[in-house]
Amino acid sequence: MDLACPECGRTYADRWRCECGEPLTFADQPLPSVDSPEKAPLDPRDGLWAFEEFLPVGAKSEDRVTLGEGYTPLVEAPDWDVTFKLEYVFPTGSFKDRGATTTLTRAKEVGADRVVEDSSGNAGAAIATYAARADLPAEIYVPAGVKESKVKAIRRAGAAVTRVEGTRQDVTDACIDAVKDGDAWYASHAWNPAFFAGTATFAYEVAHQRDWSVPDAVVTPLGHGTLFLGAYYGFRALRDAGWTDRMPKLLGAQAAGYAPIAAELHGESAVEGHNDIADGIQIQEPVQRHHILDAIEETDGDAIALSERTVATELERLHAAGFYTESTCAVAPAALRAYRDRGVIEPTDDVVVPLTGSGLKG
Repeated sequence: MDLACPECGRTYADRWRCECGEPLTFADQPLPSVDSPEKAPLDPRDGLWAFEEFLPVGAKSEDRVTLGEGYTPLVEAPDWDVTFKLEYVFPTGSFKDRGATTTLTRAKEVGADRVVEDSSGNAGAAIATYAARADLPAEIYVPAGVKESKVKAIRRAGAAVTRVEGTRQDVTDACIDAVKDGDAWYASHAWNPAFFAGTATFAYEVAHQRDWSVPDAVVTPLGHGTLFLGAYYGFRALRDAGWTDRMPKLLGAQAAGYAPIAAELHGESAVEGHNDIADGIQIQEPVQRHHILDAIEETDGDAIALSERTVATELERLHAAGFYTESTCAVAPAALRAYRDRGVIEPTDDVVVPLTGSGLKG
């Protein structure tokens, strides 16, 4: 499918960014041919590709780059009075596999010869693994101080690793320079619309697993917004298809010191501090910033910043309850408590929280 710029209206057959500098989207959101989910032949054995009629890639099943990902468990968590969706049980140990399967499928469809990505860890491991599945060379740009366990996952998939000194933005800039200078296809989890088409399947699965009942709220970690916006696009598509009748309140959890969305909503004084434990969302300039703010406004959502101590305490609670997650994903259940204290989430609200990454990666 063609790509379009929502800002200036230009369309492209394939491009990583609009000439005006804005991120692109697919020109059209595919919707199913039936007006109710009861009429759809959904089979969880197909993984997230069960929702192929919502997906703008992979129309031909033989083009799909898949490892059977999707339909992660939806588990009651009484100690939190929520339902957790265990996104850390994907093939590479994080929700980023949702976007990797659709992104590498898109790469294959447009004839890419080599892919590059910049990542603090999980997205890089996912893109490297699915590139190996697609038999495409891959190079992943990572921060110089990234956890060695995540670098090993990238290298073991056969991808080259390029460490970049400086900020997370410096890593992105180095990767973009490589795209400009060579023949690489940018498989970016922050820019590529195919990635967001994949993370939208989170919403489709949640709705299906709940017998098409939409939760009152969904709380996710929020860095570049890949899962946050994926949930927004997915629940919106379900509503537009007539399969559901409303959207959940979308609530973001950012790390103190790296919380540009929360700062815009609540002021700089509300995001003071520093949080290095949530290293997966240390994003100061999310490229989808305007889209994230639009999603918050449309769903009566919010974004807040969490301190390192708060997230560390929540991580210990998760591990003690049998949820062996990495540190970054603890920001969402930590934010859940804060949102309840502020009255954003009512005691009777039905809430889903994704646990986004495995603790096995260190």
